[in-house]
Amino acid sequence: MRSVIQRVATGPELSKNISLEEAKAATRFVLDQTVDPVQAAVFLIGLRMKRETDDEMKGVLEAICESTPPTSVEADEVVALADPYNGYNRCVPAAPFVPAVLAACGVAAYTEGVEKMGPKWGATHHQILAAAGIDVNLSSQQAAARLSDSRIAWTYIDQKVFSPKLYQLSELRRLMVKRPCLTTIDVLTGPLRGRQKTHLVTGYVHKPYPRIYAMLARHSGFDSALLIRGVEGGITPSLRQTGKCFYYHDNNAEQDQDLNPTELGISQELRAAPLPENLQRQDDDSTVAADIPALAKTAAQMGLAALRGEAGITRDALIYSGALCLWHVKGTPLPQAADQIRAVLDNGKALQHFQA
Repeated sequence: MRSVIQRVATGPELSKNISLEEAKAATRFVLDQTVDPVQAAVFLIGLRMKRETDDEMKGVLEAICESTPPTSVEADEVVALADPYNGYNRCVPAAPFVPAVLAACGVAAYTEGVEKMGPKWGATHHQILAAAGIDVNLSSQQAAARLSDSRIAWTYIDQKVFSPKLYQLSELRRLMVKRPCLTTIDVLTGPLRGRQKTHLVTGYVHKPYPRIYAMLARHSGFDSALLIRGVEGGITPSLRQTGKCFYYHDNNAEQDQDLNPTELGISQELRAAPLPENLQRQDDDSTVAADIPALAKTAAQMGLAALRGEAGITRDALIYSGALCLWHVKGTPLPQAADQIRAVLDNGKALQHFQA
């Protein structure tokens, strides 16, 4: 570990890259807490400051995956929906309800996360689903059983359950303040895997990340990945303007797809559901949530209303994200996929799966 730190943390000009195996070994030390937390933090920040190589990222991922054995699901194909672990604080998200909508369309899907995570400390899937009455503390076996049951076919699984060694670094990450590479790798562990295929759906903001996510998703064993340039880095694109996503299937190269919400019958003046005025505060010339628990409760209420067939911006967000997933996994043309999502929202099937 001393040798690794001496090389990766020597400034912008003299820092040196390390091998995949060295990155893996150092990460194993961090996960096992066999090195001092100061050394762990310097290692992670050193990698970040010099910018991680592909091999370094793969080494970190391998160590985490070794400490996170996946649980098999009795379903041929499974979709892993991975939103940012640090949540939302600039809009009211709909993504926690997408798995139940996909389940109603015959696609087993799960979402994952933690209760809270920096640096954003936003409303997470854990908080929103708990506010909607869902048990967010299932064991891996319980989550797999729900995903395997066609009457349910969706679930939430928490990192503290499926990867306790990674989760126990939460306090270290809080003290580090800046994002380490763990923030990228969080969404790539794939804790629940289908019998034949497992598909990753995640979001990004910055342009270099689709290549990085695709490279790491392949290394983690995902059979396909859909990478959406979404609001706050989530899986829902802007509802008011054109966008882009990247994807791969099997061992094929990544491809890109232009997106236009109007082609799916979506017409909104806002990019996402806005924060209610009573939850807003100004922070660095931008509007963020003043009360995260209240935001989680609001997101739960709006999500449940959309599942009950209520028209509005949350419904459109579910239609957009759900249609993209059906298009990617089933090959359904986007306009028809959007119609399928509308149908399960209107006939109550999505709500039935959510409540099951």
